[in-house]
Amino acid sequence: MASRAVMGKVPSKVTSCLISTSKTVARSPLFKANSQQPGSRSLSTSSLASSTRMFAQSQRHINLFPALSRRQYSQIQHSAQYGQPTWMTHPHLMKQGEITPGISSAEYEVRRTLLMECLPKNSIVISTSHRTRFMTNNIFYPFHQHTDFSYLCGFNEPDSALVLEKDDSPRGYKMTMFVAPKNANVEMWEGARTGLDAAKEVFGADEAVDANLFRYRIVDMTSRYENVYFDYPTPSVFMPIEIAKKLHNKPGSDAMNAPKGLSPLIQEQRVIKSEAEIKLMRQAGEISGKAFIETMKFTDPARLEHQVYAKFDFECRMRGSQMMAYVPVVAGGSNALTMHYVNNDQPLKDGDLLLMDAGGEYNGYASDITRTWPVNGKFTQAQKDLYEVVLNANKECIKLCTEEHGLSLNQIHDVSMRLTKEGLAKLGIKPLANDVDRRLYPHHVGHYLGMDVHDTGDISRSRVLKEGMVITIEPGLYIPRDSAYPEKYQGIGIRIEDNVVIGKTVPHVLSVTAPKEVVDIEYCCNN
Repeated sequence: MASRAVMGKVPSKVTSCLISTSKTVARSPLFKANSQQPGSRSLSTSSLASSTRMFAQSQRHINLFPALSRRQYSQIQHSAQYGQPTWMTHPHLMKQGEITPGISSAEYEVRRTLLMECLPKNSIVISTSHRTRFMTNNIFYPFHQHTDFSYLCGFNEPDSALVLEKDDSPRGYKMTMFVAPKNANVEMWEGARTGLDAAKEVFGADEAVDANLFRYRIVDMTSRYENVYFDYPTPSVFMPIEIAKKLHNKPGSDAMNAPKGLSPLIQEQRVIKSEAEIKLMRQAGEISGKAFIETMKFTDPARLEHQVYAKFDFECRMRGSQMMAYVPVVAGGSNALTMHYVNNDQPLKDGDLLLMDAGGEYNGYASDITRTWPVNGKFTQAQKDLYEVVLNANKECIKLCTEEHGLSLNQIHDVSMRLTKEGLAKLGIKPLANDVDRRLYPHHVGHYLGMDVHDTGDISRSRVLKEGMVITIEPGLYIPRDSAYPEKYQGIGIRIEDNVVIGKTVPHVLSVTAPKEVVDIEYCCNN
């Protein structure tokens, strides 16, 4: 999805530590163990345990095993209900030892350990979940967890909290979870809760506390620490505004020991994806790519934009996507000149192009793909001319997405802008002064992608790209209805967006399933 450039700052004290350790762990045997590449055999539980031991002994000296031993797991009743899928209740979705589909308990342990190891002594971390949001009265929106909170523990219930206290234990920290207790009456109406016991047994907490006690416990807990890492949350019953203020104005606070932002530190880890994460994102891209194929086949002048939206949504969900990663842009004709057109309520017209910016979310990881195709299945010459300008910029910029090239997203954007201007010049189009970056191509070439669509927003796009980062490459061209431009090009909007993993020497395109060559699009639309 097209985005503006946003620059972010990250505290320098722990940044270098997080960058180096997150990159090391992303390539460790542990992270590779749960990531199956095409043609490879899945590793057994014993293999995962073996690689876990090796990594723990040689690199970190921490306990990376799941919270329960195999014998303890066998004692859990498989009929027990939790507030989210587990490998015990949903073996068709998850493998043994996974906390969330595709991500093991060992990987969550590594994430927390990396964070705590890079913090000074006498530190405490507080991460809070999202709350339930309501459309009206008792009608709630579908719940989507706060991604930083989810990244650290995988717990998927609202009004919860994770507290990590740095200590000298073998684990390196104490983990306390504040969660809703089991309540038969509430669960009869709202569904199962995980409860306090499972927060320890399944999610690995050292202590689990009734979430209703959070407001009373947290101020006392933080008063014992010099370094408090905490993001100011949206006020709720769970985190009243007066409690949040107390955390930010605790006795003895000054410029040195006032609460510090947590999200920038977590994002330093999140920006480099593990192989398990990339595997999930590859699946998200494949699901969405196949949905694009079916949606192209479905498109014709008799359709409405919202019907095309519905088709794409349906095809993603039928292939395993749980939801749309964002509200899709389904823009026929000149509607594509609006970058984030989401009304999606106009009829399609014969002879127009259709720009669709959409992606499914798969097990917590987003895809973000844009394709542009002719409503009637055949590009006009003018449409094809402009399309090839954008396609060339897309393909050339993707080639630069390697660590070897040593470029940043901002530098790749500059390349895309140059290529766009050169392509327009070949067509005899002479933009008005500053019109290319003001109207013809007003958005950035890309952004980071991961658990969020616009992922790790605190990471600057001027940072040099490293292996394991995932970004979008999405040049575009939007010709306004202005007499300064040839009439045959006016009202045409084109964007081509791919999801790309930064490789050491070769980029890896996650959205390759979605057709983007002219011949492939026309074939798909007409067959």
